[in-house]
Amino acid sequence: MTDDDRRLLDFAGRRFSSPGAHAAAVREEFGLSVTRYWQRVANLCRDPEALAYAPVVVNRLRRIAGRA
Repeated sequence: MTDDDRRLLDFAGRRFSSPGAHAAAVREEFGLSVTRYWQRVANLCRDPEALAYAPVVVNRLRRIAGRA
């Protein structure tokens, strides 16, 4: 897992006041579209190293994805 992967997971664990604020922060922090950001986060949620690094975040995102 790279430092960028860790930054993505740390960021994914943050809470935002609105989806618009989250989207703006994604673009500012990572220079990614929101779609690309979520693709990368979803891929990380399948990685055992990501689960070891941020179990609360990964498990929360897995639960949310399971509802979709």
